[in-house]
Amino acid sequence: MKWRGFSVIELLVVISLIVLLTAILLPSLQNSRRQAKATLCGSNVRQLIFGLMNYETENETFPYAFDNTLMEPPPGGYPGRFEYDRTGWWWFNHIVDYSIKDLGRASVVWCPSQQIENNKLKYNVLSGNYGVNQSVCKSSSGRGSQMEFIGMPLRGSDISNPSQTLLLVDSGYSMINWWHAADIPPVLLGNSTIEDSAYIPGLWINRERALWPGQEEDAINGRHPNKTVNVGFADGHAGRKKADDLFVEKADDHYKNLSPLWKPK
Repeated sequence: MKWRGFSVIELLVVISLIVLLTAILLPSLQNSRRQAKATLCGSNVRQLIFGLMNYETENETFPYAFDNTLMEPPPGGYPGRFEYDRTGWWWFNHIVDYSIKDLGRASVVWCPSQQIENNKLKYNVLSGNYGVNQSVCKSSSGRGSQMEFIGMPLRGSDISNPSQTLLLVDSGYSMINWWHAADIPPVLLGNSTIEDSAYIPGLWINRERALWPGQEEDAINGRHPNKTVNVGFADGHAGRKKADDLFVEKADDHYKNLSPLWKPK
């Protein structure tokens, strides 16, 4: 029996079907991939929260968000880039013995959903991964205009609503505070200091923020499906919230947000 090859029309039909199926399936595959990364990110947050809580239990206080009181560098050297970041110990350096095996690129301190496009920031552990709430994990030093975030970190007993109080979140920088989520912050946040570029990924006000080049995709469109963020709370539990839930609104002469709470009450 003589074999007859495919005609040009038949080949075109097959190719068209393949293209059509690819176009239909590709968004679903991309969404599944984003969901998988969001789940892995949530697992990272839970492990980091576990380390922060264990540190608080043993030391009776949460770690500093940033700490320049120690003379020796942390194991592995100072994190960050000297031209952008302050030199010192960061919160994750303090909890290495509690939940982190190492600080390499495969570590839990790196968000798998990060959307940073600037390589100088993308490969900087302080940028585009996770940030602690500076209202809880305060800094040992800083600018005078931010005195409420400078001083001794809080103890668990200092927080009256730990199940509602933010401790750790997907963030544009390794420490973040409610100023970065406010539509009208107390002091204008520019992009001259990288700490000022901290943001909640996907929060609507980021479209009006001064961002560093390469942060736009991460800050404006968010990391996870439906512009959600993974969050950890001061009682040790973790979950996922809409980025806009963390928005802080100025009302007359005061600021407010509902949940999660930035300021311990």
